[in-house]
Amino acid sequence: VFFFVGSFMLPTRRREWRSMGLFAAWIVALFTEMYGIPLTIYALTALLGRAYPVLNPFTHQNGHLLVALAGGSIVVWAFVMLLSSVLFFGGVAVMARGWRLIHMVQGDLVTTSLYSRTRHPQYLGLFMIISGLLVQWPTIISVTMAPLLIRSYVRLARREDRELETRFQETYLTYKAKVPAFIPRMRRRPSE
Repeated sequence: VFFFVGSFMLPTRRREWRSMGLFAAWIVALFTEMYGIPLTIYALTALLGRAYPVLNPFTHQNGHLLVALAGGSIVVWAFVMLLSSVLFFGGVAVMARGWRLIHMVQGDLVTTSLYSRTRHPQYLGLFMIISGLLVQWPTIISVTMAPLLIRSYVRLARREDRELETRFQETYLTYKAKVPAFIPRMRRRPSE
């Protein structure tokens, strides 16, 4: 996941490396717990003891925190798998399309396609991937770190907005006034 995201958002500046480093730490923490040491399951079992809702928390289905808290329901498990897959692969598609558009224009301002709905579709895609992974495998560490990670990329997007304002001046200011940073508008205004 880290190398895939890095291929779309390869850092070039120090502040970009900081955000990518935080993302890498988040991925390592998530996957260490997913495939290595399930600290969340150990902590919850130790804290809740017999109150933990399943007898064998170390199977794939019962080891999933949301499913375990729902009593091991196969319906909850299927919903979690579906929702996490839609978020994850939707995020990948958004990032790929945003990347393609940016690199096609070779330094010009992109305001069409995805960029007519959101100014930072690649970060939106990253947030969708993070959300998909959190739904798929929530852990104490990843849930704690996710807001810090998202905040880091929101700050990076704000810096990029300032740079683009300087570079494209009134054109970017007009675009910024019409297009939201992350959450896309689903419908265009009648005047557009």
